[in-house]
Amino acid sequence: MVGVDGSDASKRALEWAAEEARLHGASLELVFVYHPPYVSETIASPEQADAIFLRPKQDAERVLAQFATEVRDVPVETLAVEDASPANALVDHSRGADMLVVSARGMGAFRRLILGSVSSQLAHHAECPLVIIRGGKHG
Repeated sequence: MVGVDGSDASKRALEWAAEEARLHGASLELVFVYHPPYVSETIASPEQADAIFLRPKQDAERVLAQFATEVRDVPVETLAVEDASPANALVDHSRGADMLVVSARGMGAFRRLILGSVSSQLAHHAECPLVIIRGGKHG
């Protein structure tokens, strides 16, 4: 299972996971966790409601489809999950996985202290082996 978000860092995690899957004859499940829509205004039309409520899932599915086309010689499934906490959603989905692969984007120490990081939370709570692919200039 690979947690992706459309970033270059998550693309590197996907590349690593795809190579591992090829080596072991495994398949991949790409999971994109998107936030539920927040509505702070009056909805004036059905079209506006669709844009607000459907767009996050459509955007997630578009990224998943794009990432899936980049994987060769490995069976790929995709899953868009609505959850305010990417870490909780990935922990839930890690229960049935052989391995979870995610990227770490190198959030600063202060932000990590205040917000925590998805990869840090997964390191403590994932229910399968976890691989964290470091992002940034140094790999």
